[in-house]
Amino acid sequence: MCGIVGAIRSANHNVVDFLTEGLKRLEYRGYDSSGIAVLSEGKVKRVRRIGRVANMEAAAKEKGVFGQLGIGHTRWATHGGVTEPNAHPHISGGKIAVVHNGIIENFEAERARLIGLGYEFESQTDTEVISHSVRHEYDRNSGDLFAAVQAACTRFHGAYAIAVMAQDDAEHMVVARMGCPLLVAFGDDETFIASDVSAVIAFTRRITYLEDGDIALLSTRGIEKLCDKNGAPATRSVKTSELSLASLELGPYSHFMQKEIHEQPRAIADTAEIFLDGGFEPENFGAAARSVFQNISGIKILACGTSYYAALTGKYWLESIARIRADVEIASEYRYRDAIADPDELVITISQSGETLDTMEALKYAQTLGHKHSLSVCNVMESALPRASELVLYTRAGAEIGVASTKAFTTQLVVLFGLAVTLGKQRGLVSAEKAREYVEELRQLPGSIQHALNLEPQIAAWAQKFAKKTSALFLGRGIHYPIALEGALKLKEITYIHAEAYPAGELKHGPLALVDENMPVVVIAPNDSLLDKVKANMQEVGARGGELFVFADLDSNFHATDGVHVIRTPRHAGVLSPIVHTIPVQLLSYHAALARGTDVDKPRNLAKSVTVE
Repeated sequence: MCGIVGAIRSANHNVVDFLTEGLKRLEYRGYDSSGIAVLSEGKVKRVRRIGRVANMEAAAKEKGVFGQLGIGHTRWATHGGVTEPNAHPHISGGKIAVVHNGIIENFEAERARLIGLGYEFESQTDTEVISHSVRHEYDRNSGDLFAAVQAACTRFHGAYAIAVMAQDDAEHMVVARMGCPLLVAFGDDETFIASDVSAVIAFTRRITYLEDGDIALLSTRGIEKLCDKNGAPATRSVKTSELSLASLELGPYSHFMQKEIHEQPRAIADTAEIFLDGGFEPENFGAAARSVFQNISGIKILACGTSYYAALTGKYWLESIARIRADVEIASEYRYRDAIADPDELVITISQSGETLDTMEALKYAQTLGHKHSLSVCNVMESALPRASELVLYTRAGAEIGVASTKAFTTQLVVLFGLAVTLGKQRGLVSAEKAREYVEELRQLPGSIQHALNLEPQIAAWAQKFAKKTSALFLGRGIHYPIALEGALKLKEITYIHAEAYPAGELKHGPLALVDENMPVVVIAPNDSLLDKVKANMQEVGARGGELFVFADLDSNFHATDGVHVIRTPRHAGVLSPIVHTIPVQLLSYHAALARGTDVDKPRNLAKSVTVE
């Protein structure tokens, strides 16, 4: 969850400028506290502050911190409360400074061992064991920082990305990765490290991604030494990032979430282009996809959070269009149960970041059970899940900064729809004529999304009512039930209003007890085959005094009445209707958050990329 940065720069280039700028770019990964450590005049100088990076930046400027070697961290708290002593970097004996993203699962045992060796702890964090352990090995290895980190890492169980610097080595930094993202970037006589390419893109586009188990010795000249998980010398390819710096700026918008909601027509058009230009062909998913798809017996989808709801939507398409069995599992649950594996099932992982630890570990578990084939749907190039998968299709959402996912979700839906049609076509269930109809629906989708966005003023008016509530209920049926789930999640994430989602037909089996005049009920009511059923469920709510907020289609026969508010989205978008109906629930949550005065882009207790359990 946390974000880390580091740099070794040539003379007269203050590393603090990069560290603070990089941490601001990574603040979406955690914003409980931040800190930097800089080697200055032969000493490690540290600045830490609770809260946002701006607090720490101001303190660093006030202290006049200057140097060419430094590391930085923005924290999402796991072990230990939000206090300055728990903020990174952690320093051992004034010698070794460390920043860390991840969780050291055996930190208690390691802490006890180090206390027994005479080391004193100042924090409650798992990270402090890293600093003391490295220092211990550093003293034992005659000041060889690389050897010290290598030896210390053999003791750590869990997931980590770390950057380490030593007081008496102004020329080097050592980094290590296991389970958490970490990249090295190369400038002119300067080298950077970061959790995410967004932190370095303003300084250089030349990057290399470290792999699990990698330990690297860095200098201004780049990577001087790199060993893989087996301790063998290794090299990693250098790539040129295509990430747009403009995509990381707010522009005319007030929040990244707002910007990303409004970017969806373009993001969806760009992602749909995969199928509009390349057709519904297996090769879109990889060179081996045709033979893989030909022989699969079913599909198992592993995902977390918003991606899980995308998977639930995809299940409807896969089973109705391709007539192939599709099971959807919460990755964090699947990885810890005795699952029954079918080696001929295709395992699909869905993740915006491609670094979600639970999903990554679930894929590894599936592979140990004998699953032969895997496909990753991901938004970030060269991330862990695509690298671990046989096949991959990248969504084209662009950088998503807001913690609450929006455009990543809708582009995932486009890919899952494209997969369903592709499999249906390959299995002889989608005719050429039907494929052309699907192409046309995809082509019209961005326009329908824009139509839905144009409803923002009406939805903002609704949001004022929601801002005063403590709970809300979302209802949907069939393929729109996952959209109700996503709507409830968005409301929870950024407004802190308790919200639940139910299949509308389940209302009478318990949730109806919650309904009264203080519980707003949001209904996803498209003009499909289940509309009459949904209307009946709405009658049940109205009879109990509940206030209904209905998102209907333009061509459905809905009229606002006392206690029933109606907003009409575009005409029914057919099989792609779930994507269109996602937009109103996103906007509802966004404007309700504005009305409540919450931090839209950085909601409390949450971070963007979940790289811990």
